[in-house]
Amino acid sequence: MSYTPVAADVAKLRNQTGAGMMDCKKALVEAEGDFEKAVDILRKKGQKVAANRADRESTEGAVIARVNEDNTLGAVISLNCETDFVAKNEAFIELAYELAEMAITAATKEELLATDFHGITVAEKLVEQTGVIGEKIEIGSFERIQGAFLGAYIHAGNKIAAITSLSAKVDGADEAAKAVSMQVAAMNPIALDETQVSQDTIDKELEIERELLIKEGKPENIIDNILKGKMQRFYKDNTLVHQSFIKDPNVSVADYVKSVNGDLKVTGFVRVSLA
Repeated sequence: MSYTPVAADVAKLRNQTGAGMMDCKKALVEAEGDFEKAVDILRKKGQKVAANRADRESTEGAVIARVNEDNTLGAVISLNCETDFVAKNEAFIELAYELAEMAITAATKEELLATDFHGITVAEKLVEQTGVIGEKIEIGSFERIQGAFLGAYIHAGNKIAAITSLSAKVDGADEAAKAVSMQVAAMNPIALDETQVSQDTIDKELEIERELLIKEGKPENIIDNILKGKMQRFYKDNTLVHQSFIKDPNVSVADYVKSVNGDLKVTGFVRVSLA
């Protein structure tokens, strides 16, 4: 006589693994009622699905930013999947939030993947969810930041998220950090200021602008002076503190932050986008 699982056991297995009702029922039947064996069966199914989809692209997903209670540590991660349908699933987004919370205290993505997740590792959880959902699920981007005061912003749709670090916890810092994080998400600066732009980037920009000026017929003896002005414009457009503030284009981001507190400065940022 074949074993027939009771509804309570099926529901318990589903709650623990996230697998579908029919998959849970089949696993319990195969395990002849042995709950732990049924869990193993579902995990092995996840491993098989994960192996079959290892070469698939996981370009959709959810980008989540989280900071700790005292706003001094933060992390932004992307939980990637294959389709936008899965990316919008409530359970998938909840998992992304939980993993982002765990990422705050993980030094690296590898450390996050090795972290305990209700009795299994995060890596094992992702394999399990691959089996449940039927799509490749993985941690894509992983960014951490620390500072005197952090604020986060997640753009609608969970495709872009950012965290900004300010120099001090002052009145208005919460609103300012969120506003600057919104700036980071929208304008995608390449660095905090000109001192943090890589020399490779500077050299490439100078080379492009020099070639354009030569094609325009500018005299060689004035090109260097023109380039100085071009680079100043480049830094204004592409470095965070010099960018025009999106909520008030008449001031720079640095000036906006100073308006909150004369001594306040932006000290860093991280940004993750699926695009």
